[in-house]
Amino acid sequence: MTKSIQLPAKYKTGIMIACTLVFVIFTAIGYRQGIFTSQARMEQFQGSVGLLAPLLFVFIQAVQVVLPILPGAIGCVYGVVFWGAFKGFLLNYIGICAGSIWAFLLSRKMGQGFVQQATGSKFFGKYSKYLLNEQQFERIFAIMIFLPVAPDDFLCYLAGLSKISLRKFTLIILLGKPLAIFLYSMGLSKVLQGLFSLIG
Repeated sequence: MTKSIQLPAKYKTGIMIACTLVFVIFTAIGYRQGIFTSQARMEQFQGSVGLLAPLLFVFIQAVQVVLPILPGAIGCVYGVVFWGAFKGFLLNYIGICAGSIWAFLLSRKMGQGFVQQATGSKFFGKYSKYLLNEQQFERIFAIMIFLPVAPDDFLCYLAGLSKISLRKFTLIILLGKPLAIFLYSMGLSKVLQGLFSLIG
């Protein structure tokens, strides 16, 4: 079995906190410069970074599924704030689905030891019992992917240990992700815009 190098939990927490602070600082700077409150400033900022920005955003969203160093909802909010409801949702959808498939393939290649370290022993112990019944696991997996509060990033790792085919897994992800992504993207972006209007 291929061995992998895993960061201790305290380092993962530290990285997550640091990345969250970077996003908070970026949001504060963007607000002060009017990027989040002025359509003209927003378009000017997007024009300055060009095509690289949406491509980089999709890549970050994909990596975020595999290496959750930020709360997943943060990326969804930024997608809608920067590119609007439809395009932001689409970019979120592409990135998160790509990351989910990436996590599944990593799990299938690296095996149980890798998944247990990546998801944590508590999560693995709670959900791995469903792997004993393949049909039950597929049903539970499909249902939880539809739910916006489910730990679906970790479930993608767990699915890699099951006998579910890549084709079926991909179909569940493509059909199940839109609802959760939509709720995160639109709901939290409304909250963020409300905060900006109160501050302004």
